[in-house]
Amino acid sequence: MSTPIVVMGVSGCGKSTLARDLANRIGRTFIEGDDCHPPANVAKMSAGISLTDDDRRPFLEKVSAALLAAEGGGVASCSALRRRYRDLIRMRCGHVLFVLPIVPYGDLVGRMLGRDHFMPASLLDSQLATLELPTPDEFAVLIDGLMDTPSQVRAVLSAVPDLGIGSLRKPDGYTDMQCSYHE
Repeated sequence: MSTPIVVMGVSGCGKSTLARDLANRIGRTFIEGDDCHPPANVAKMSAGISLTDDDRRPFLEKVSAALLAAEGGGVASCSALRRRYRDLIRMRCGHVLFVLPIVPYGDLVGRMLGRDHFMPASLLDSQLATLELPTPDEFAVLIDGLMDTPSQVRAVLSAVPDLGIGSLRKPDGYTDMQCSYHE
């Protein structure tokens, strides 16, 4: 089976768009993480209430199950904000590539305010406080989330050309980014 891919990050970073386009480009199944949330989670977030670890577990389990069920490996959008959430997905799915689009705080807020989504912008600060950037021992790629989507897809494919197990290299033209979300 091919390495499953999870495009992770806070709301508004472009997870779904990148995951869908990456899946199309490499001929994989796209899994919309938002569809994996139980109705109670959607209701909580819609009401401006942050999810707990207990709330997130069934969501993470469902994303993992969908990745495993995807023929040829799937590409999922899933916040996977904490290391332990990514570890749970890895525990279920084995080797997983995590892709994190980095987007400045002001752009995240603007994106969230400009769309119709159950996740309110009022929860962004809570998500950012929860976010644990992937560490060097994780199989992960951080990309510039302000690039257009085709450029983001190329950056992922450049960093991990075979999308298999192996060491990562920075995409051509990539420069180290400031990973602080607050301006």
